[in-house]
Amino acid sequence: MANTAQAKKRAKQAEKSRVRNAGQRSNLRTFIKKVLAAVKAGDKEKAQAAFNIAQPIIDSAVNKGIIHKNKAARGKSRLSAKVKAVA
Repeated sequence: MANTAQAKKRAKQAEKSRVRNAGQRSNLRTFIKKVLAAVKAGDKEKAQAAFNIAQPIIDSAVNKGIIHKNKAARGKSRLSAKVKAVA
């Protein structure tokens, strides 16, 4: 357990940010799953629309430090390829 005042404060801050980040990460995953569900259903228009909504959410997660920029770029690339592959 934290012994100094500074360490106690950092522990409280870390817990607040952990909760906030968990919500953001969950939201990110939800929108990615919506794109993948539309791709699996074979609906190109719905998949493209879902991808267009998911893209700024992924970028926002990078800016908030939830995921690394390279992970975001890789994820967007893979999602885009899946959307384009829908016949």
